[in-house]
Amino acid sequence: MATKAFTGKFFRIDLTTGEVRLEMIAEADARTYFLGSGYAARLFAEEMDPDLDPWDPQNPVYVFTGLFTGTYAPTGCRSTWCGRSPLTGTWGEANVGGHIGAELRMAGVDGLVITGRAEKPVYLYVHDSDAGPVLEVRDAGDIWGLDTFDAYDALLAETDPKARAAVIGPAGEALIPFAAILQGGRDHSRAAARGGIGALLGSKRVKAVAARGKQRPDYADSRSFRAIVKDLVPVIQAKSKGAHLYGTTGGMTGTEHMGDLPIHNWAGGSFVEGSHALSGQVMKEKYWTKDTFCFACPIGCGKHLEIKEGPYAGVRGEAAEYETIAAFGSMLDIDDLEAVNKANEICNRMGLDTISAGGVVAFAYEAFEQGLISLEELDGQPLHWGDPAGMFKVLALILSREGAGAYLSQGVRVAAAHLGAKAGHYAVHVKGLEMACHDPRAFFSMAVSYATSNRGACHLEGLTYWPMYGIDPGAWYSTPYDRFSDEGAGVQAKAFQDYLGLYNPLGLCKFAGKVGAFYERLPDLINAATGWDMDLEEVRLVGERLFNLKRLINTRLGITRADDTLPGRILEDARPSGIAKGRLPNLTVQLEEYYEVRGWLPDGRPSPEKLAELGLQTFT
Repeated sequence: MATKAFTGKFFRIDLTTGEVRLEMIAEADARTYFLGSGYAARLFAEEMDPDLDPWDPQNPVYVFTGLFTGTYAPTGCRSTWCGRSPLTGTWGEANVGGHIGAELRMAGVDGLVITGRAEKPVYLYVHDSDAGPVLEVRDAGDIWGLDTFDAYDALLAETDPKARAAVIGPAGEALIPFAAILQGGRDHSRAAARGGIGALLGSKRVKAVAARGKQRPDYADSRSFRAIVKDLVPVIQAKSKGAHLYGTTGGMTGTEHMGDLPIHNWAGGSFVEGSHALSGQVMKEKYWTKDTFCFACPIGCGKHLEIKEGPYAGVRGEAAEYETIAAFGSMLDIDDLEAVNKANEICNRMGLDTISAGGVVAFAYEAFEQGLISLEELDGQPLHWGDPAGMFKVLALILSREGAGAYLSQGVRVAAAHLGAKAGHYAVHVKGLEMACHDPRAFFSMAVSYATSNRGACHLEGLTYWPMYGIDPGAWYSTPYDRFSDEGAGVQAKAFQDYLGLYNPLGLCKFAGKVGAFYERLPDLINAATGWDMDLEEVRLVGERLFNLKRLINTRLGITRADDTLPGRILEDARPSGIAKGRLPNLTVQLEEYYEVRGWLPDGRPSPEKLAELGLQTFT
C-alpha cells in the first residue's frame, strides 16, 4: 500500500484457540467505508450470524481507529468499539476519545477483531517492534475485579509507563448490559459507553486493551495536510470558546431555557435554578483544577475537578459532562453538583454508561412513586425526587444485582417488562437503549432521529438541534427549519445522520463537526492524508452508505418499522411548562417523510434501488 495516514492492518484474535493473525485492509474498502465503525460494520455485515445470541463467544467485538486517528488532524483521536449490543440485541457502536486510539495507530495497526472466550481473564497488549506490530494475550488474573482507575494504573506499571489502556470495570465483568469501557484512568476518564460493549468484553474475559507505539503516520501530501490543519485550528478554537472555558455543561441554563433539558424522568418542564446550580460555570468557580485534552485536540473541553470538603470530599478527576449531569441531576430533580459528580465517579470506576444508568435510576424513582417497586426491594431506602441518597442506593443495587437491582441492572426495557404494562409508559428508551438527554418535544426532528438511530436513542447520530443553538455545520444542511414543525423533520434527520455518521469512521470528534469550514475541507484533508481524489459528493455518499449498511445489519437482526418508535412519555405527555410547553411531535408524519427521502420501503427496509446506488446489494 502506498503512503497513507492509516496502516491498512488489523489483528484478528480468537481467544478460544489462542490464534492471532495480522490481516490487511483493502484500500478500496478503506475508501468505501473509511475505518472506525464504518469498516467494523462492513466486516460485521459480511461475518454476522443473526442466530447467535449477543453473549455467544463467536460474536465478535470490533475495535477500530478512524481514518485520521493518530494524525494531527484536529481531534484525530477517536476509536470505535462495536458488536452486537447485549442491551438492544442490535448493532452496537461505542466511540471514545482520549489517547487509546492514537496509541493503537502508533503501535502499527488500525484495529482488532476479537472472537472466542478466554479460559481465564486476559488483557491484550499491542505494541510495535522492528518486525512489525505485536499483539500479546496476557494474564489478567491480578487485575480482574479491580475498578477501572486501579486497573489502568496496574496495566501501565506492567506494560509501559507511556502506554495507554481501555479497561472494563466490575460492571463489565458482571455482564451488566450497559457496561462501559473507560480509557485514561482517573486523570482522563473517557468512556466508550453506549450499548454495553464493555459487557461484551467481559463475556470474553477481556479486562483491557493496552497499547504502546512510536510510529507516526505518514501522509500522501504532508505539506498540504499541515497547511489545512493550520487553517482549521484557529477557526475551531474560535467557535469552541464556550466548550474550552466551561466544558459541555457550560450550556446547561441555555438547554433548560430551550425546553431541551430532561427533568423528572422526562415529565417535568422547568428547572431554572437547578440548571444553574449544575452548570459548568459553577463547576469552574468552585471545583475546577485543570483542563484536559484528548490527542490532537485544539479545544480542551475536559475539566478536572476536586471536591475538598463536605460529604463528597475526595471526589476528583474528570468532571461530569452534560449528559451525566442531566441524567443524575435534572432527571432526578437533584441540583447538588457534588452529589452528581460522586455518581459520575462511581460509574467511571465501576464501568457503567452514565446515560443508561441515570435513565434507569430515574425510572426506578418513578416506579417506586407508583408503588411498583417495594421498599424491601430497595433495602429500606425510599426514593424521593431531589434526594441523592436514593440515587446512590439504586446504583449500588444495580452493581450488586440484589433486590430491585436484579432487573434494573438489565435496563429500563427489561425492568418495565418485569414491573408490568403500567411501567412501559415512562420507560424512556428506543430499541432498548435509554434515551440521551435532549428532548424531541423541544426539537421535533430529534423524534424521527431517535426513532431511526441505528444504535437506539442516540443523540450523536443526529444532533438535529444544532442549528437551533446557532451552530453552523456549513453546506451540509442549510435549509431553514421550524423546530416545532413535523414537516421537514425527516429531511433534516437524514441529512444530519449521514453527516455525523462520517465522524466515527474518520476518527474525529463531533465537536469539530460544529464548524462549517471543517466539513467543507474534509475532502482536502482526506486526499492529503491518503492520496485519493475524493470530492464532497463522494464523502457525503460514504455517510449515507454507512447509515444504510447499519440499517441492513439491524433488519437482519429483526428490526422493522414497528421498532422505529418512541416511548409514550415523549409521544403523549407534553412538557407542563417552559418554552416547549404543550408541544408534541407527530412521529407518524415524520416517518413517512423520512422513509421517502431515505429511499426505504414502507416496512423500513432500504429499497433495492437505494442499495444498488450505494453499492450495498451484496449485503442483503
